[in-house]
Amino acid sequence: MLTAIGAAAALALTAGLAATPSAAQVAAGRPAPVAPPAVSAADRVLGRADAPVTVIEYASFVCSHCADWHNQIYPQFKARFIDTGKVKLVFRNLPTEPANEAYAAAAIGRCAAPEKYFDVVHSFYAGQAGLFAGQARKWFADAVAVSGRPEADIAACFDRPETLASLEADIRGAAAAGADSTPTFFVNGRRVRDHSLASLATAIEAAN
Repeated sequence: MLTAIGAAAALALTAGLAATPSAAQVAAGRPAPVAPPAVSAADRVLGRADAPVTVIEYASFVCSHCADWHNQIYPQFKARFIDTGKVKLVFRNLPTEPANEAYAAAAIGRCAAPEKYFDVVHSFYAGQAGLFAGQARKWFADAVAVSGRPEADIAACFDRPETLASLEADIRGAAAAGADSTPTFFVNGRRVRDHSLASLATAIEAAN
């Protein structure tokens, strides 16, 4: 089943997304980027709902820079800003190459139990080196194991229109906001190009 999740289902998702312009394509046709779409019930959010600052991250599960941020910077970011109620973090998908693995991973995240979403995020980034070492099956299996749902439910979720729609919405929102690389961060709607902890902290303090 995990082979199907990693191959056939991913191919179906990429085929369904073929008509969706890339972030760069859509952004190129706009006079200037706009703020990312407002946070909605469809988003996956970590932190207090009433946190005064919203940080939106556009990322890909196969992006090495994204993995570096989540493995090295995120623990400090979470302790300093999320756990203290200062920030809520919104994770949105912007899949990159290799596309099949990126879209499949994004869909597994969307199909996970919402309260387990960030466990899936952690699993994918913590194990990303294994993916590029030829251990894709384990990479997917480890994420499904912490998803809060059986493998059969995750696989069935790939065929639901809302799964594709959620990924399309993330991609179009990223494009409209000018997010043409991963990871891209927005602090209360304003892009922060340097995603170091120091730069994000400066932007967060300025937004308060």
